[in-house]
Amino acid sequence: MAEIGERIVEWWPWLLGWVLLSSLIAFVAHGRDKRAARLGRRRTPERTLHLLELIGGWPGALLAMTVFHHKTRKASYFLVTALIVLVWTAAGMLMARSILASAG
Repeated sequence: MAEIGERIVEWWPWLLGWVLLSSLIAFVAHGRDKRAARLGRRRTPERTLHLLELIGGWPGALLAMTVFHHKTRKASYFLVTALIVLVWTAAGMLMARSILASAG
């Protein structure tokens, strides 16, 4: 377990960069979808928005949902987003546990 923690410490800056980049993309995608909804244009499929959240863009998606008031009333959409956030949170907790184990 300690070896895993040491490996995580080596690559966590890359993971952080990935999450920031995918969050920016997810934020823009949610904003464009909200604009398309207002203008009656073709929308971004929910599956695509959820995929962006799943690959790491969930912080940007949550921010976009707040800023644009987008997808906030649709319970089924929010439930899937919440599950994605829970998965990422659990993974983060496991990573933190591995890092702490390698430090101790």
